[in-house]
Amino acid sequence: MTNPTNGSDQDAGFKAVLEHLFELRDRLLRIVIAIIAVFILLSPFVQDLYNWLSDPLIRQLPHGEKLIAIGVASPFLIPFKLALMVAFLITLPYTFYQIWGFVAPGLYQHEKKLVTPLLVSSVGLFYAGMAFAYFLVIPMISRAAVAFAPSNVNPTPDIAAYLDFTVAMFLAFGISFETPVATILLIGMGVVSAENLIKARPYIIVGAFVIAMFLTPPDVVSQILMAVPIWLLFELGLLLSRVFAKHLERFRVEKAEHEAEQTIHDSTMPVAPTAAAAATAASAAATSATANDVSAWENDQHIFEETTPTQSTDDEAFRPLTDAEMEAELERMDEEFKRMEDNFRKEEQDKLDKDKQN
Repeated sequence: MTNPTNGSDQDAGFKAVLEHLFELRDRLLRIVIAIIAVFILLSPFVQDLYNWLSDPLIRQLPHGEKLIAIGVASPFLIPFKLALMVAFLITLPYTFYQIWGFVAPGLYQHEKKLVTPLLVSSVGLFYAGMAFAYFLVIPMISRAAVAFAPSNVNPTPDIAAYLDFTVAMFLAFGISFETPVATILLIGMGVVSAENLIKARPYIIVGAFVIAMFLTPPDVVSQILMAVPIWLLFELGLLLSRVFAKHLERFRVEKAEHEAEQTIHDSTMPVAPTAAAAATAASAAATSATANDVSAWENDQHIFEETTPTQSTDDEAFRPLTDAEMEAELERMDEEFKRMEDNFRKEEQDKLDKDKQN
């Protein structure tokens, strides 16, 4: 028999899931609409956008040289592809705002205090990484590529290849500039301490060069230009973690207090009664109303026996049950609970049969 309480709980949980899905759909639609709106506004300027993007490379090419387009539709599609990427970057703060609006109601106050400033700073650091790549890294790589080109080679890259290269550099440096945020998060959440990070500094520096090796083109210049900022940003994260040590410590204390309160709440929360537990409670209530001492069950009838309470004396010593006695007692209790559950189900079935007959 289905418990109506459980059914209502399941319906409430299903409605809550649907509400979250509807909210997620609405927020995703807002993000998409914002990107499309900005893309439409940028559409008249797609040629200027690509000219601005290719300017660091054009300035390094021989006088009069330009980029080439190998694909038939590349001169038309590539600028619009760039405009779509720029629209996404422009709406990135709004995207994070919508994501935050969806996630924030499920966070606790101490989590919001830590995540909010880090979320804002992560957007700014990502933009800073892209600016660093555009104004410093890409011109240096372009100058080196043109300078070391053989005399029989005319360096005229394809517009699609150059767009892919710049996007990869923007993403690589934008993500690498998130190092301070990652450092503060690790320290603030207690995953690692600042002292352990200081001890592991040599390994982190080597790891920065390894990461730069995978994220940058296969040249030493771009690898150094990425590894050194990662290392410096790591040091900045350590410095900021010391500056905001009091705030991080307050966050850890609030987190520990909340976890302790949650543990106490879970331990004191009443458990939903099952059929066997309900049968036990109902039978115990019915039995205690009839007699004070109950000794046994037999079929559907209650057998009551008067018992004389015995009190222990000082001469009596406590003797714990042996393993065999404990197993026998547990088996007896298990059988008794099964009989009680069967009786309860039989009574419920009888009631249902009577209701159907009426």
